[in-house]
Amino acid sequence: MLLIGPAGAGKTTVARLWAARRRVPTAHVSLDDVREWVCSGFADPQAGWNDHSEAQYRLARRTCGFAARNFLANGISCILDDAVFPDRPVVGLGGWKRHVGPGLLPVVLLPGLEVVLERNAARSGNRRLSDEEVARIHGRMAGWYGSGLPIIDNSTYDVETTARVLDDVLARSIASPPAW
Repeated sequence: MLLIGPAGAGKTTVARLWAARRRVPTAHVSLDDVREWVCSGFADPQAGWNDHSEAQYRLARRTCGFAARNFLANGISCILDDAVFPDRPVVGLGGWKRHVGPGLLPVVLLPGLEVVLERNAARSGNRRLSDEEVARIHGRMAGWYGSGLPIIDNSTYDVETTARVLDDVLARSIASPPAW
């Protein structure tokens, strides 16, 4: 499973809980965690996007995809999280499909803008973005509507409820695989 959404959507928090409470062995692989392995020369998204930051994100996605494939090959399910933009299909969702494989189930977490702004304000370090950047990212994420991907507006859900909704999405996709 791949959780998609803007900064502050709750992707990492939900993915951690969802993985921890499953009855089958499940790994959580966070793109941001992997990206932050870069200690010297870290391309901080707060400083703006450039070729260097794009290269670090591409490398992190490939690394996460490699880890997910290895977990899956050894009987361990996997949940990943990333802010994948619908207007960059080759880099985003298409890249994840290439890195992980055809069984990838993308799910979009898309709470309202005021919710992601509030959640982002509680962040610290390089995971906290400016309100303008969060609003821009959130606006781009609206492009997922009409894509056929499952979209969860978790504006009023707590983490546990969102994880239960993910369980329902997974059960429906097993019963009737999405055609995305």
